[in-house]
Amino acid sequence: MNTPLAYLNGRFLPFTEAGLPLHDAGFVAGATVVDNARTFRHRLFRWPDHLERFRRDCTDCEVPLDVTDEQLTATAGELIAHNAALLPPGGELQVVTFATPGPLGVYLGDAANGPPTLGMVAYPLPFARYRRFFTEGVTLVTVGHRAVDEDDVVSPRTKHRSRMAWWKADRLAARPPHPPGAVALLNDGPGGSITETAVANFVGVIGRSLVLPPGGRVLDGISLRVVRELSGLPGVSEGPLPLSRVPEMSEAMLAGTGFGVAGVRRIDGHELPWPGPVFRRTLAAWSDLVGVDVEKQFTG
Repeated sequence: MNTPLAYLNGRFLPFTEAGLPLHDAGFVAGATVVDNARTFRHRLFRWPDHLERFRRDCTDCEVPLDVTDEQLTATAGELIAHNAALLPPGGELQVVTFATPGPLGVYLGDAANGPPTLGMVAYPLPFARYRRFFTEGVTLVTVGHRAVDEDDVVSPRTKHRSRMAWWKADRLAARPPHPPGAVALLNDGPGGSITETAVANFVGVIGRSLVLPPGGRVLDGISLRVVRELSGLPGVSEGPLPLSRVPEMSEAMLAGTGFGVAGVRRIDGHELPWPGPVFRRTLAAWSDLVGVDVEKQFTG
């Protein structure tokens, strides 16, 4: 079959034919736990970490996940094998796995809910989306705030599909006077501290340490774990990062699944060294780890 496939509730089917019923809790209530992984040379990167987080988040959100890790891995392997064969030379895939509680019976006048929904899609990694990150550096603009607390009923560490705040933040970042391609950055309150972006975790460099927002108040990013391993810096400090500390930073980076690591060139007009030595070292180490020139994938 020369068309991309998706997986939904035990079946592989053409991507364009996959869909949720209008009464699925993932659509009605945004009750969707999700994971986003990517391939290098058509092999999943850090897949065990992604599986562990996905299963943990399903448990924390009380979304049933009635399959084993082995079954999820086999499904991902079959999906990648088919869809990767349709890619152009040098193409890679992003693999999104999602789970919802399933259809809500009340919409059909039924007391019973479910069965739970489980799906997986694998689509071409959009290199053009992130090319500017490597040719010009990342421009961050703060567009507002969103209160976060590690004791929230849904932890900020959880990856889920309730994205309205980020949808609006990205629209605000695209408006003048912000420069083209600016990425929205949110803080945790009026005059508060840096949290993250819609596509990546934020990482600062002060002295010989990575400085990060508190781990319990931002997404538990797999790429962030990799940056911590590869940066070569001896120290890691987690704590509030008010915007007033940006001038102390010798560098800043983003860590996200699609692109791995990218250097930040400016934050709200404040210029930072780009590309900085910690970013370059981390990117080189990442390329060595995966056996691919990561930057070249995006710049051609």
